Amino acid sequence: MADQHRGTCFCGAVEVSASGEPIDMGYCHCGSCRAYSGAPFVAFTIWPEDRVEVTGHVGSYDKAGTSERVFCSRCGGHLLLRHPHLGLTDIRAGILPSVTFTPRSHLNYAARVMPVRDGLPKFSDMPVEIGGSGELIVE
Repeated sequence: MADQHRGTCFCGAVEVSASGEPIDMGYCHCGSCRAYSGAPFVAFTIWPEDRVEVTGHVGSYDKAGTSERVFCSRCGGHLLLRHPHLGLTDIRAGILPSVTFTPRSHLNYAARVMPVRDGLPKFSDMPVEIGGSGELIVE
């Protein structure tokens, strides 16, 4: 049986669970992630959408028609982003405490507001596999 990871929103009213292991982990520096989180960048874990379940009362917002941001309708805690055009769900790294966060890259690094020198690959936008240019920025 696959590993089951569980976490909750800030108030505990919404539970998020994911089975197995994430297929990718990293950081996003895009303006939307920065504005939504109020942070210079966010940490993400990527899962196939069929391995993620959400229970409880959630709200959502889809600014551009490509990524649905899901939050607790009670406390407003950020939970995940659904990317239906990719069949993927981005669960914020802090939501599932049993997942060891091991970032592999930075996305949208051209939009950064804070440089990060950690030796990880830094994509100008996104990898080719998910619709980006695949261009890397040298640290």
